[in-house]
Amino acid sequence: MANERLRAAILENGLTTPALATDLGVDVKTVERWVNGRTPYRRYRYAVSSRLGVDEGYLWPDALTKDQVTSASASEIVAVYPHRSEVPRDTWRRLFESADEEIGVLVYAGLFLAEDAGLHRIIRKKAKAGARVRFLVGDQHDPHVADRGEQERVGDAMAAKIRNALVLYQPLREIEGVEFRSHRTVLYNSIFRADDQVLVNTHVYGAGASHAPVWHLRKVAGGEFVSVYLESFERVWDTAVPLTED
Repeated sequence: MANERLRAAILENGLTTPALATDLGVDVKTVERWVNGRTPYRRYRYAVSSRLGVDEGYLWPDALTKDQVTSASASEIVAVYPHRSEVPRDTWRRLFESADEEIGVLVYAGLFLAEDAGLHRIIRKKAKAGARVRFLVGDQHDPHVADRGEQERVGDAMAAKIRNALVLYQPLREIEGVEFRSHRTVLYNSIFRADDQVLVNTHVYGAGASHAPVWHLRKVAGGEFVSVYLESFERVWDTAVPLTED
């Protein structure tokens, strides 16, 4: 059976089978066999998925055993911090400095980030160098925001944090290549993405985000941990609306 996912990924990247074969240093007939359903050796699966920007497990969902997927996913964990307040500032700086193609931020307010001029300079530099920068900020009028304020025992302060953050984000909003959208989703986790790395600030009922744990993850071939959060970010982005000046 033909691998339609692989065929589509090749086309979506503006490639042909001969072009992909050239990029990988293999015979074009080899790539044609993959498209027609043959599963390549793992080193080639990794090379293809990296070149096409698609997870290996998506292109060949049956190629890895459950144990292999579990092992690869565990390898994606770089560090775990019991509280966001204990993540070293240098970790945030290195995260955003590592980005070449993509920076993504999903928060309600992200006030700690909005207040950090050093991180703003890094994000500004990356945007001007051609990286895509996307911010998802909570709609201050969303009932989910009010609920989070009640859960964290800060009441209306959550909406106020969003308003304050938007003022502080204003210089970034004026930069070409930086996109801001407003979302109305339940924020189960705040996500900070730089290419294939993410910092995930989990949220705990009754505790502020700064007191909740943070996962530092890096994508590994065959792993599914990072993909879960990146796909979640994209789903929120697709439902969000461009942020207006008011």
